[in-house]
Amino acid sequence: MGSIHITACPVCAAGTIHPVLELQDFSVSKKAFAIWECEQCSFRFTQDIPDQAAIAPFYKSENYISHSDTNKGFINRLYHLVRRFTLRGKRSLVEKESTKKSGRLLDVGAGTGAFLMEMKATGWNVTGLEPDADARILAQSKTGLLLQEPDTLFQLPVENFDVITLWHVLEHVHALHEYLDQFHGLLKQDGVLLIAVPNYTSGDAHHYQQYWAAYDVPRHLYHFSPKAMRTLMGKHHFRVSHILPMWFDSFYVSMLSETYRKGKSNLVAAFWQGLKSNLAAMGDLEKASSLIYVIKKVS
Repeated sequence: MGSIHITACPVCAAGTIHPVLELQDFSVSKKAFAIWECEQCSFRFTQDIPDQAAIAPFYKSENYISHSDTNKGFINRLYHLVRRFTLRGKRSLVEKESTKKSGRLLDVGAGTGAFLMEMKATGWNVTGLEPDADARILAQSKTGLLLQEPDTLFQLPVENFDVITLWHVLEHVHALHEYLDQFHGLLKQDGVLLIAVPNYTSGDAHHYQQYWAAYDVPRHLYHFSPKAMRTLMGKHHFRVSHILPMWFDSFYVSMLSETYRKGKSNLVAAFWQGLKSNLAAMGDLEKASSLIYVIKKVS
């Protein structure tokens, strides 16, 4: 199995990188992985990650909900309940930030197509990319959507999209810089890039440390802070216009984290920790458990 050992920061190329945490893949392999941090830009990354050819087995679990759409278990049922609400919120966000009620939208890492169906139902012309073949098959059978393989990204017409979205996807992408360069080319000049990722500077991340579920090694190759995201976007002729919190994520992540830490669920403790994280973030939105970065082209 191939792995990638990183010797300089993947974002700013600084050599001042060091290990900060060692943690376990709780959901699939049970293997241990180290997380390193860059002293210059605060970017974190999973060290010795499986390469592109070796990563697929780490996604093969029916508990990996974005690919299986499973309803098994209380946490997954709760996820589906909340998703019905958040899909409408994402649609409203797209309309607000693009100032359009319809247009061309590209969703990268579309999973089983729930978000794309929400947008298509309101008149958007949608294109979806999804690396997992099983998820693409499930999307077609449930929604009729024909999702495409990720390499299609590099065959799409330039300046064709009003909006490009990645909902908890960028942290999974091996070809980080190549993808961002391509997004810049695919977006119309007044287009908007929406990227949602976990935030390791959040209160729940600080509380759970190596048990924080949003590290999700080795599937999450990268771990972003707002500072690191701004640095990364600047290198690709983007700017972060503003940052929005994802309030539900602190509760969902805390429920998983409690299970990882104690070996069993503790809904009361998880709810309390999620609430504390959100209350702290109300004073500084950039401390929320997950963040949506609203990004515009500079040139």
